[in-house]
Amino acid sequence: MTPRSNSAPTLADVAAHLGVSRTTVSNAYNRADQLSPALRERVLAAAGELGYHGPDPVARSLRRGRAGSLGFVFDQPLPHVFSDPAALLFLTGVAAGCERRGTGLALIPQLPEGGAELVRSALVDGYVLFCTPEDDDRLRAVQRRGLPYVLVDFSPLVDGPRVNIDDRGGARAVAEHLVALGHRRFGIVLPYGYDARTAALAEAESDPGRQAGATPWRCFVGYERLLGWREPLERAGVDWASVPVASDPGQGAEAGERAAAGLLDRADRPTAILCLSDVLAQGVLRAAAARGIDVPRELSVVGYDDIPEAATAGLTTVYQPHAEKGEAAVRLLGEPGDDVLLPTDLVVRASSGPAPTPKEA
Repeated sequence: MTPRSNSAPTLADVAAHLGVSRTTVSNAYNRADQLSPALRERVLAAAGELGYHGPDPVARSLRRGRAGSLGFVFDQPLPHVFSDPAALLFLTGVAAGCERRGTGLALIPQLPEGGAELVRSALVDGYVLFCTPEDDDRLRAVQRRGLPYVLVDFSPLVDGPRVNIDDRGGARAVAEHLVALGHRRFGIVLPYGYDARTAALAEAESDPGRQAGATPWRCFVGYERLLGWREPLERAGVDWASVPVASDPGQGAEAGERAAAGLLDRADRPTAILCLSDVLAQGVLRAAAARGIDVPRELSVVGYDDIPEAATAGLTTVYQPHAEKGEAAVRLLGEPGDDVLLPTDLVVRASSGPAPTPKEA
């Protein structure tokens, strides 16, 4: 029953074998409602016997004018999106948006060689870019493809529709909370890879009004949160340049724990530590517990994101609507409109309290 010994069987071979039209065979794969269940089953059975595995997906997408899938470009290795709680919540929102659109999702992570080739070859109808560096080769590859794209957590310097949260406002709120509790000795824990001193001090680099062509941000939200923290601290008389900043090259809470060690072992230990994420803050809480430092009597710790684990840990943090952000990105991709800015909220829990007295500190 093999039609030709030296080539793969085709749709035409299946049609000739059954004595039906090519359209009938095509409908068995693409428009099942056009055939009776019995005829479709007969076509698929014959195709299986001949070794025909269905229409070529690339050719089919070209004929239909759409691929039926979106590309999700993000600034981490592939396992990160499934292990980081905030990234996973955002991806859940993207997936929900794709389900409503009836489309699939192709993941394009950070790769050692950059991943631009994955962007160029991906069979997708558009892209959602999530907090990738603004000088990333994948961003340029997306722009050159000419397909629709939406930017998530990007600065206004990059052209394109965007979905952001009020990062600066959320950071400002949590810093004001600590200042109101009397804290004046602060420490900061950031992800590894940030130029901490530049991020903390270079106000011009953090200004969304700077001109195109300026040095790109590695991740815009980090600078926005740093600016949000800086404003209330400086109003309270804190010398921003003297605030110690720590990071660690590891991942997850372990990185936060190791970064916190350098802050907590100082002679002038901070009474409050600001963390760029809840995951890092969880590590800071571990480091404090290991040293017998009471939270919040001796040390206040705050995070950002309000992941589910934050409530369990009693962590004061800033809530952001992760899933709603993902859904908004997919919606904006399919229904172009105004940029989206989602609100944040301060969530006060047990990890923050009044600054210790000089004797307690």
